[in-house]
This record gives sequence, C-alpha cells and structure tokens, in this order.
Amino acid sequence: MTPEFHIRHRDENDWTIVEIHGEVDVYTVPRTREHLGKWIQAGRHRLIVDLTGTTFMDSTGLGLLVGIHKRIRARAGALKLVITNPNIRRIFNITSLNQVFPIYDSTEAALG
Repeated sequence: MTPEFHIRHRDENDWTIVEIHGEVDVYTVPRTREHLGKWIQAGRHRLIVDLTGTTFMDSTGLGLLVGIHKRIRARAGALKLVITNPNIRRIFNITSLNQVFPIYDSTEAALG
C-alpha cells in the first residue's frame, strides 16, 4: 500500500521547511510544483525541502527540484535538501545532483 501523498510546511528562523510525504512522481509533481512555486512567489527564497517522508522519486521529481533550484538562485536564495532514504540518496549520487544540492541528514543539520 502506497502512503498518502501530502505536503506540510513551517517557518523556522529565515527558512521555510517543506516536508514532502509519499511518492514524488509524474502524478504528484504538478501539485508539488504549485506549492513550492506559491512559496517562492510569496518571497520565501530560503527553502529546506525535507524528503524524509518521501518513499519514491522519479525523474520528474528530480526535474522539479532542479527547476525550483534555478528559480531560487535567480532570486539570490538558497535551497537545501534533507534526504534520509538511502534509495533516494543513491539517485542523487548516481545523477551527480548531490554536487548541485546541499544534502543533509536532518532539518536540524540543514538549519545549522
């Protein structure tokens, strides 16, 4: 059984922490893009995307994060990722996206 997809966010210090739970794929990326885009448009240019609750990510999910990264950098912001799932971290290593994104083991480490 696939966990239900949902997104939560909270503000901490100067950062907006976005928690994504469930699968990030061709079906959920449009909703995710809408949420992240809304926060960027609202002036939140320092995002931590917490993928701790993410169970699967396909290439559309990777593409989404690359696009968000470009939008945030164009606004002199920062994007950090929290990835604890070894399978998802492996995808970032294989694609060399671990050299593009700062990746942390916890939101506390990303905030530090």
